[in-house]
Amino acid sequence: MLRKILIAIAAIIVVFVVIVALQPSEFRVARSTTISAPQPVVFAQVNDFHKWEAWNPWGKIDPAMKQAYEGAAAGTGAIYTWTGNNEVGEGRMTITESRPSDLIRINLEFFKPFAGNSIAEFTFKPEGNQTVVTWSMTGNNNFMAKAIHLFMNMDKMIGGQFEKGLASMKSVAETTPKL
Repeated sequence: MLRKILIAIAAIIVVFVVIVALQPSEFRVARSTTISAPQPVVFAQVNDFHKWEAWNPWGKIDPAMKQAYEGAAAGTGAIYTWTGNNEVGEGRMTITESRPSDLIRINLEFFKPFAGNSIAEFTFKPEGNQTVVTWSMTGNNNFMAKAIHLFMNMDKMIGGQFEKGLASMKSVAETTPKL
């Protein structure tokens, strides 16, 4: 009887390992919105980490979050670090590419609650007098991340925050004087 139980447990573990191993090695989360403001106005909200305080959804989760800025004042080389509660964790963002009114690419390093690296991108497309901004995040899933994603939907978790952030950015950019 004990032998049958052990074989069943081993079989369950093997099936779980196979299911986890077959999960995607990469993830991508993206959300877009249309903002009634020209590209340079919207671009400026992202290109300068100091302006993120007005629309960053994670800052609203932990208002006591500690933030610091290093490197360039804005654009390529600008660095933002944060340390917050368990919901926002600790990490560092570095703008690695900044093409005015077109693209901002950011290297995201997460230290807590889980270590990991991701790439965030913001793209800005003109649509008449408006700008379509897309916020995306991509990364690789190691075995542990694949297992976690079986139980936690990354798209819903992160995507929901992206939606809140883009809504706040829209509000800020649409009330900012036009350049």
